[in-house]
Amino acid sequence: MSVTNAEYKKMTEKASPPSKKIKNCVWAFCVGGFICSLGQALRTLFEYLGLSETEVAAAVSVSLIFIAAVLTGLKVFDKIARYAGAGTLVPITGFANAVVSPAIEFRQEGHIVGIGARMFGIAGPVIVFGTIASVLYGLILWIFRLV
Repeated sequence: MSVTNAEYKKMTEKASPPSKKIKNCVWAFCVGGFICSLGQALRTLFEYLGLSETEVAAAVSVSLIFIAAVLTGLKVFDKIARYAGAGTLVPITGFANAVVSPAIEFRQEGHIVGIGARMFGIAGPVIVFGTIASVLYGLILWIFRLV
């Protein structure tokens, strides 16, 4: 049986449930906004406690990573992500989830082969290509003396 591309498209549209794009966008916006607001609240708190600008930036980052890692470990982050979708991918919390999830999933395989080898399976390419991109951008800025 040969199916044309147009027929296949009709079949998949008929079998696929309709997407709730507006609802998904609103949830992503609200949850992403909440995560950013939490980061701002933490920033204000750490500034109030008298930390320097550099210490505040580090403390906010570490706090958001810690919160996302704990929520991932408690299986709460995945439930939030199911409703919020891309809203949970605010870079630092999404990155923490991408590192912790495989570590939890493969922990029964051992510390080296399981956690160590698989923990950066998702996040590894982000680290590698992010580092390469930052070096290239730095070279471009240096060559054109834009800094």
